[in-house]
Amino acid sequence: MSDHSHIQPHIMIIEARFYTEIGEHLVKGAVEALEEAGASYEHFTVPGALEIPVAIKLASTRATARPFDAYVALGCVIRGETSHYDVVAGESARGLMDLALRESLCIGNGILTCETMGQALERAHPKKKNKGRAAAQAALSLWMLGDQFRTRR
Repeated sequence: MSDHSHIQPHIMIIEARFYTEIGEHLVKGAVEALEEAGASYEHFTVPGALEIPVAIKLASTRATARPFDAYVALGCVIRGETSHYDVVAGESARGLMDLALRESLCIGNGILTCETMGQALERAHPKKKNKGRAAAQAALSLWMLGDQFRTRR
């Protein structure tokens, strides 16, 4: 077990507000998971999914009183009649993966990519598929893994 197991992580929840109701459900699920884990968190919003990787990059490179240990990216992209969906879904996911790998950031990706609003509500709602909780748990899992590696030095 890690010598740092008593230290609780500080998490950034970054939510795209394009679909307000979906975002609120995702945040609720994420907050419940973080509170159960004893993690502290701060919640920020951006207009849409494409802004999420930029927000995480800004947060990870700025000096703050308490830096973030992990990040929970929450939002939703719903397919429309144009190719915009493909761009937003692909580029937001690529941006998060690039950041995670390049900067060694612990990011839980909870950006839903759905065909319909019904699918999005099913995936976001805390009493249904609860993807906000899953994203928070992924971020915490990565943080714990990183903490294990830090204690091996």
